[in-house]
Amino acid sequence: MSDELAIRRRRLLFRAEHRGFKEADLVIGGFARAHLPEMNATALAEFEALLEIPDQDLYAWIVGREMPPEEVDGPVFRALSSSAHAVTAK
Repeated sequence: MSDELAIRRRRLLFRAEHRGFKEADLVIGGFARAHLPEMNATALAEFEALLEIPDQDLYAWIVGREMPPEEVDGPVFRALSSSAHAVTAK
């Protein structure tokens, strides 16, 4: 099981760092580098679902430009959004 999670984490990290535009790559990729190692299977599934969302929508929700839909606003999304706000506040 741990080998499967390690492979899954590597794939998710690659996807998070290669979103399609630089701002998303930095915010989502940075979050992934910092938090993927500690995520359990449930959190990985939530993060994976977030990566399925089109870049422009996800980024707008993360930085607070638009309100996320209720089904997206879970623990991983809130951590990602908080992380993005901490980075942009510096």
